[in-house]
Amino acid sequence: MAAAACVPVRVCHQEIVKFDLEIKAAVQDIRDCPGPLSALTELNAAVKEKFHHLRGRIQELEQMAKEQDKESEKQALLREVENHKKQMLSNQAAWRKANLACKIAIDNSEKDQLLQGRDSLRQRKTTKESLAESASNITESLMGISRMMSQQVQQSEETVQTLANSSRTILEANEEFKSMSGTIQLGRKLITKYNRRELTDKLLIFLALALFLATVLYILKKRLFPFL
Repeated sequence: MAAAACVPVRVCHQEIVKFDLEIKAAVQDIRDCPGPLSALTELNAAVKEKFHHLRGRIQELEQMAKEQDKESEKQALLREVENHKKQMLSNQAAWRKANLACKIAIDNSEKDQLLQGRDSLRQRKTTKESLAESASNITESLMGISRMMSQQVQQSEETVQTLANSSRTILEANEEFKSMSGTIQLGRKLITKYNRRELTDKLLIFLALALFLATVLYILKKRLFPFL
């Protein structure tokens, strides 16, 4: 009967050790959980179930210890039960600390994401303002270029008008030059004709003077030297 009684004790003890190790691993998973809270809730539900099974096995082991015939075996099993209870309390404390650390990490992560979202919104707002300012500067530049082009077109029109007036003036001056050229040619002809007539008149005067002198000499010769 004693050997048969040790088998359930050994099996119960093995299950307690198994649940203890599973709880420790689950607590570590909770400590390393990056979130969200729904994932943490699922891990806690699994840990709670394992604690329930562990508590049941410890109670079974305690009941088996009380049913032992030998006082030494009874006390030995009760000491193991106390150790398992202490280990369970330690695991519960670790579980609470892991939950607290995980919740703090999730809160910090959510705050960081919120700050990043605000920074992103602020940066997006700044980008929009920068784009609006750039668009305004580009618009002002285009308006300035448009004004400059309008002034250049106006200056070009004035230049064309000035060139047209200058061309008209040159054409009029050319016509005047042509008219003056005709007048000059006519004057040249008149001067040439006048010069020719003056030469003729001089020649006639010279001939008339020579004839007069010849007549005077002839008269003087007849009166002063009649014998000649």
